[in-house]
Amino acid sequence: DTAQTAPNTVLVAEDEASLYLQATLKAVWHPCGQTPIVRLHPGRESVHFYGALNLATGANTTMRTHIMNAETSALFLNKLLQAYPDQPILLFWDRAPWHRGAAIQKILDANPRLEIVYFPPGAPDLNPQEHVWKATRAAVSHNHQFAKLDTLADAFELHLTTTSFPCSLLDQHGYHQLCMMFK
Repeated sequence: DTAQTAPNTVLVAEDEASLYLQATLKAVWHPCGQTPIVRLHPGRESVHFYGALNLATGANTTMRTHIMNAETSALFLNKLLQAYPDQPILLFWDRAPWHRGAAIQKILDANPRLEIVYFPPGAPDLNPQEHVWKATRAAVSHNHQFAKLDTLADAFELHLTTTSFPCSLLDQHGYHQLCMMFK
């Protein structure tokens, strides 16, 4: 329906991820007898990221935060609206508790060009933003040597904002071909 009635709609998939200073481990090739050293950090301090993948362009709209709640989710929705100021937005996201509430409803009421479609419960494999987190963790946070969480978070955010993350979801369903038919 979107391809036919509003082909200029921006389709985005949103999700959140938490980042800890504790390195996640991944197998790597290394010269024999020279085992790589990965620092262990005893704390559980963390930073969270909101991310929305533009399914057509692979661009990622990102926001760093120290808390995930409805008010922070509303701030991210405002950031998304500012990123695409003149286009309707169809947002796919999960059913996290912080995706509901008065702050979210206020944004939706004030911005009819933003529409939300919820993923089925317990289906993270359907969300293309999950692949963005996986790729960024592999590039930045697996086996890392960062001593400070802020430095790690800066590198994580830089990768998210400067990398294009191709997504074949729209092509798999013939979306681009349908859009061309109705332009």
